[in-house]
Amino acid sequence: MDARTIASMLMSDVSLKPYTNIAYHNSELKSLTRYRFDKVKERAALKSSVARLVNILFPELEKLLPTLHTASSYALLSELPSAKHIAEVHLTHLTNLLYVASKGRYSKDKAIQIREAARNSIGTYMPAKALELKHTIKLIKEFNNEIAEIESEIQSIMDKIDSPITTIPGISLRMGAMIIAEIGDFNNFDSPDKILAFAGLSPSTYQSGQLNNCYAHMEKRGSRYLRYALFNAAKLVCYWNPLFADYLAKKRSEGKHYNVAISHAAKKLVRLIFALQKSGKPYIANS
Repeated sequence: MDARTIASMLMSDVSLKPYTNIAYHNSELKSLTRYRFDKVKERAALKSSVARLVNILFPELEKLLPTLHTASSYALLSELPSAKHIAEVHLTHLTNLLYVASKGRYSKDKAIQIREAARNSIGTYMPAKALELKHTIKLIKEFNNEIAEIESEIQSIMDKIDSPITTIPGISLRMGAMIIAEIGDFNNFDSPDKILAFAGLSPSTYQSGQLNNCYAHMEKRGSRYLRYALFNAAKLVCYWNPLFADYLAKKRSEGKHYNVAISHAAKKLVRLIFALQKSGKPYIANS
């Protein structure tokens, strides 16, 4: 019965589209970009845990380093996860540890500064929390390796697709991949407005009596991944692209909130992406 149904459909006048290489790449890309999105989200939660644990064990450290999430910080805390450990370590060992992990950026002066802060720290020595910190950092390093492997696969597919949208200043390989993966085949959309509706960036309709479209907020339906990618890509494009920067400044001068202005920039970005994908030509500044 299944074979008969399939044969009947193939013999009918139904217009069927072939499964193209573009569809295959988009399917693979969507799986990878969403997988990466979830991994990055999990890693962010672990980084928050690191900040929480350091605030218990050695709260002064955060002011001594640009950020807790660097190779030198992780190397230090993986071996010496509390103020007590750092205060008791030999200065030469601490200096070598920081020097190697920071690739020569931190010298003996930084080691002295950190050890003195540890000796006068108000942090609480809790062996269980120190162990949790070490394990959390180990997990973050594993996530870094996994994300790097995923990004390598994304890079491979993006090289085959060779999309022109990555030529837009501010759109990175990762954001570009997520946008392409979530939109899929651009031939399925007649206009940029349909992509906006698909992403949930089009204004919702509000009707009550004689009122129409009052307090028109974004629908926030459709692909949340695409909405996230477009919104964050718009921020970077507004930073790197003078044309978009001027557009953002114009919207801000009209009294719009930053996020509202960015949403307008995202809509402008979608129109540009649509045009580039349809033409297949790279982005040219001031064009």
